[in-house]
Amino acid sequence: MDMKRSIRPLGDFLHRESSGGVLILGASALGLIVANSPASSSYFSLLQMQFTWGSESIYLKLTMLKVINYVLMTLFFFVVGLEIKRELTSGHLSSFKKAVMPFVAALGGMAVPALIYLLIAGGTAPGGWGVAVATDIALAVGLLAIIGSNALASLRTFLLALAVIDDIGAILVIAFVYSTGIVPGWIAGALLIVALIALMKKFQLNQVSLYIPMGVLLWYCMYRAGIHPTLAGVVLGMMTPNIPRKGTDLIDSDDHVVSVIEWLENKLHPFSSFLIVPLFAFANTGVQISQSSISAAINSPIAWGIFFGLVVGKPLGIVVSSWSARRVGLGEYPEGANTLKILATGSAAGIGFTVAIFIANLAFDERSTQELAIFAVIIASLVSGAISTILFKLLGQKTH
Repeated sequence: MDMKRSIRPLGDFLHRESSGGVLILGASALGLIVANSPASSSYFSLLQMQFTWGSESIYLKLTMLKVINYVLMTLFFFVVGLEIKRELTSGHLSSFKKAVMPFVAALGGMAVPALIYLLIAGGTAPGGWGVAVATDIALAVGLLAIIGSNALASLRTFLLALAVIDDIGAILVIAFVYSTGIVPGWIAGALLIVALIALMKKFQLNQVSLYIPMGVLLWYCMYRAGIHPTLAGVVLGMMTPNIPRKGTDLIDSDDHVVSVIEWLENKLHPFSSFLIVPLFAFANTGVQISQSSISAAINSPIAWGIFFGLVVGKPLGIVVSSWSARRVGLGEYPEGANTLKILATGSAAGIGFTVAIFIANLAFDERSTQELAIFAVIIASLVSGAISTILFKLLGQKTH
């Protein structure tokens, strides 16, 4: 008799994100420690190790850091694409009624931080506004899981839906704002591959092995086109059909049907959450901290723009837009929530971290400015998390 393993797609996703959040914090702390230790020169030399392959026309030139940020993070963005597709087709964003409040909240939570950044740092580095708009799903959802009963289950699903929409926004920002030197020929190649994948889907060619080489070709075309190649992962994730997966040993405990998306998430999400993202954090949070670097951050409008964008802009944008949507009858707060609980949830969304650091490396050319921006993201994320925890604790005491 076949024994099928039961899964809970949403619950498993949230659990992995929460557990992965702990690893991200540990890896980030380790990156900071190593970068400020006697081993710092070896750490930075390893990250800058060069890998070159090919000829004049077909080539690949990457450092170890870019292998992590360009190649491995493509899997992270593929999982993000899968989760976006699942949420849009069968999850919290699958109907207007379900999607409207987190959608409006996410828009406010992106627009206000960007505006605050531009007001503070627009005259110095206007291109850095994208750093302040991102939410880290793993750490934000993980924080609410740690907070426990004080953070209602409805707020956790609201935050997840908001963060997914936030991810879509961040992906669009990466695609249209931080892609440079676009090469039309390679763009045409990428579009051709997307068309071929769509054709393969139309003819119901569902073997995963057929799509792996297509994904590699799409990644390379985007790499050569000047579009950030990790977006190939998002495209493939969004194109994955949400249809039942045949011949699997898994069973969905909710509806007893495991889709292709749920099957892929079950296989790949652990690698993304427990290996790739912590490795990304270790490689990208290695900021050298000294009296001069702290002084530079204190005197930098870029750092303050990112800090206030995440710490103040995120919760303010989410609260104002949610309250306004409720006032005009466009949507309702999550069950059992009030404006103060939305504020506490908005502060959790101010934990930018993974995607914010990713965008910081794209937004600024000079390594010193990147490090300054990453330092600001780390501090802002810690402060946002602390404010959210305190608010939920105070609100929990009020209700008891």
